[in-house]
Amino acid sequence: MPTSDKLIIFDTTLRDGEQAPGIALSPDDKVAIAHQLARLKVDVIEAGFAASSPGDHLAVSRIAREVEGPVIASLARTHPDDIDAAADALQAADRKRIHVFISTSQIHREEMLRMSEDDVLNAITESVARARRYADDVEFSPQDATRTHPDFVIESCRRAVAAGATTINIPDTVGYAIPSDFVALMSRVYDEVRGGNEDVIISTHCHNDLGLAVANSLSAIQAGARQIEGAINGLGERAGNTSTEEIIMAVKTRQDYFGVEVGADTTEIFDTSRLVSRLTGYPIQYNKAIVGRNAFAHESGIHQHGVLRNRETYEIMDPESIGHASAIVLGKHSGRAAFADALEKMDIQLEDDDFKTAFDRFKELADRKGEISEEGIRAIVTEKTSVAPDLAELVGIHVSGGNREVPVATVTLRRNGDIIESSSDGDGMVNAAFAALREVFDVPAILLDYRVSPLTSGADAMAEVNVIIQVGPETYSGRGVSTDVVEGSARAFTAALNKAAVDRRAVTPEGAE
Repeated sequence: MPTSDKLIIFDTTLRDGEQAPGIALSPDDKVAIAHQLARLKVDVIEAGFAASSPGDHLAVSRIAREVEGPVIASLARTHPDDIDAAADALQAADRKRIHVFISTSQIHREEMLRMSEDDVLNAITESVARARRYADDVEFSPQDATRTHPDFVIESCRRAVAAGATTINIPDTVGYAIPSDFVALMSRVYDEVRGGNEDVIISTHCHNDLGLAVANSLSAIQAGARQIEGAINGLGERAGNTSTEEIIMAVKTRQDYFGVEVGADTTEIFDTSRLVSRLTGYPIQYNKAIVGRNAFAHESGIHQHGVLRNRETYEIMDPESIGHASAIVLGKHSGRAAFADALEKMDIQLEDDDFKTAFDRFKELADRKGEISEEGIRAIVTEKTSVAPDLAELVGIHVSGGNREVPVATVTLRRNGDIIESSSDGDGMVNAAFAALREVFDVPAILLDYRVSPLTSGADAMAEVNVIIQVGPETYSGRGVSTDVVEGSARAFTAALNKAAVDRRAVTPEGAE
């Protein structure tokens, strides 16, 4: 068993992470996250499931073409069409991997696949061999491995290696395992599948249904695993996946115990976490390990006294090691120089036009709130420099009515230098604002998801609003920040409707019928 070598970080935020309910990433969103994952220096990016939809195929293709550094992977079932689609989408990648999977547990085989054990074994052999014709790097996963009889797990993995698989990944698909049992299974896989074949990497992919994803993944290192699959912020189906950032920092902080190296640039962790949160619309819980708002906060007097004397009394990690600097607070009296200095300390660089837009929005909010923290500044910058172009800018919103009267929202937008105004009523203030904006954009949008998260505390707290709308078969996300929830909602709706408008114009050029 290896004692000290490289641990491969395989990030599946863009594939398994996106499967979390309510997340709808556009190809632009996925490419933006992939570039940030490359800056984080993860080893493998699972860019998507190319065969699942045209949008996913496009995203995988763009990431393969535009993102340099990590291996780019695409998931595929054992179906020939899936493997062909993955290979087609990965053509432009400098380094590519096809990740083949099939369920092996009795309940999955009988209730989902309607396949015998022999059928599954034959499918593994044929699909891995087919994938090897397209790529030298092929990964195989026996889905629901921890509820599969261990002997069949071993036989499935042996068939995959014989057919050419270079990575064998053991998924705890439903988060059923506990560390001791998982170590026993992983040890068998290491000894009986890998054996003396040093070219085969043993991997884990753990879910968090019992809150043990990170614990199971880390325990597998001692059993010989040299790849761990996870997602940023622990996103994923149900309770989510192993948290990529927690694995990286656990191994870095306790290298004395794990004895493996990771190549990640930890100073990019904080920015990666925030970008994923912003684009997915999933807030980060305050007490989330590594990246939560309270991860390096101290309220107890005893803790504060210790930290002031020596940070290491209560902090086992330096906040700066993950790119999380000390809090910065600016107010309405702060000028451009102070705002620019704050951005520089946060390692944020803006072009002149983006700087002016962000600064103007900062001054507008500072007039209302008084002081704005680093978290607020980051929210302003990301809101005003979003991936999608702003075809229309929200200039103002006024809502009348309430209580027993039907609320009426009047929105004012600027588009191509023209001022446009629209009014509509609704079931509530936010609903009225959405209806008025939908009328301006002339887009038949349906609101699928609406979330409000406080960025700061107090009566004048800044709120972040994330929305997902549906137009026909497509979904679009939007984000807004304000001290007023209705205004923040209107900004989020405007961002999402702008994205929808861009797509509609691309599909139906001006003048077309």
